[in-house]
Amino acid sequence: MSFFNKVLGSFGIGGAKVDTKLERSEYTAGENMNGQVEVYGGKVDQQVDSIYLTVYTTYIRESDDKKYTDVASLIRHKINEPFTIGAGETKSIPFSMVLPVETPITFGNTRVWVGTGLDIKNAVDAEDKDYIDVRPTKIAARILGEMEQLGFKLRKAECEQASRKMRSRHPFVQEFEFIPTSGVFRGRLDELDVVFLSQSEQSADLLLEVDRKARGFGGFLAEALEMDESQIRLSVTTQDLPNLAEKLKQVISNYI
Repeated sequence: MSFFNKVLGSFGIGGAKVDTKLERSEYTAGENMNGQVEVYGGKVDQQVDSIYLTVYTTYIRESDDKKYTDVASLIRHKINEPFTIGAGETKSIPFSMVLPVETPITFGNTRVWVGTGLDIKNAVDAEDKDYIDVRPTKIAARILGEMEQLGFKLRKAECEQASRKMRSRHPFVQEFEFIPTSGVFRGRLDELDVVFLSQSEQSADLLLEVDRKARGFGGFLAEALEMDESQIRLSVTTQDLPNLAEKLKQVISNYI
């Protein structure tokens, strides 16, 4: 083992590499993810202090009337104890971890990926990135589907910075922006935003923002002063699912 190779390895040149292989590239939020992390030794023996998997997503943050794209981590999962990877050696380490139920759906510009970090002592850490497609939980899918049944069309979905009032576990929330294209709300609303504040397998806490359509001078004045919007907090459980469309219709109708 030459001193020169040791120095190069400390700078990440000729050092260990890592490659994560997930069983699939598509998951439902809250589902178990299984796979293998393969570690490939470089030109010198190296001590790996830990291997950790982190689920990341991007979100939009506004500051001084400008928009910035930030990265947030949803969970960090360690999968091993320290070990030494020999020069030219390959190790395969199986893992199993739960994709957080609040992981945003990969719709529009939202991206989610699993980052693998190889924490190498006295050297540059090796990294890997694997993008995944995330589908909604059963209850979230039902809520979004019922919105379409009520005549709303999804116009945009985006992860945005969460305000303090939202009390989100993460620095972001995912907002789904609907517009009424048919049904009883067409012509009565400009748009309806649905935000998932928190979720579990059995329930979801929502924030609905109803943007009423301006009517007459008073309506235009209210719109100019942003008084035409109402925010509604709503909890939906699996027990609500049989009559969910009617529940959503009644709640929204109360604010138009």
